[in-house]
Amino acid sequence: MYQKLKDLALSSGASAFGVGTIDDLRHHFDALPLEQTEGLKFGISIAVRVSDPVLKGIIDRPTRHYLHHYKMLNQLLDQAALRISIAVSEEGYNAMPIPASQIVDWQAQTAHLSHKMIALRAGTGWIGRNNLLVHPKFGSRIRITSVLTDMPLETDKPLESGCGECRRCISACPVSAIRESSKDWDRAACLEKLKFFAKEYNIGQYICGLCVKACAPV
Repeated sequence: MYQKLKDLALSSGASAFGVGTIDDLRHHFDALPLEQTEGLKFGISIAVRVSDPVLKGIIDRPTRHYLHHYKMLNQLLDQAALRISIAVSEEGYNAMPIPASQIVDWQAQTAHLSHKMIALRAGTGWIGRNNLLVHPKFGSRIRITSVLTDMPLETDKPLESGCGECRRCISACPVSAIRESSKDWDRAACLEKLKFFAKEYNIGQYICGLCVKACAPV
């Protein structure tokens, strides 16, 4: 079923697909009761790349064009996750598609779970200095979502790569929220800038895109 689900994801518009074991992560899914995820030991990670030409339009702030593209990618991911969940269910197993971008706690900027942590387990990428997932081919120019399931699936190995000498995201951040280590990322400074962009430029959503644009393979 691994290859069948991967083919389904790619035919739905996804750019990357992976599977990892996540049973030990369930305690970190703050917005999902343990009872709800019981038995769902596998996490399917789906990624879709962001358009390079759209990102080129981001000079010093997010654009309405980027906002629309961002929303469309999230819808595509949600549809792909739904199709995969239906395919899993038809085989007699349980599957839970997780919204690609649904904030549960706006101040903390957290969702139902961390798609990044599942993507790490699924070998989709690594956590960069910008605290975003970095794909080896697309950089941080991706959006991701997840499907939890109890279907026994072949799993991928986490990548052992990293950002190396690249520090472009550090210089791209307008509030110096990005540091040498992702652990030192200044969440508060980043959030305040997102709020500023949303209000000052009529974006209406907490997005930026500057470090996403900066993070691309050389």
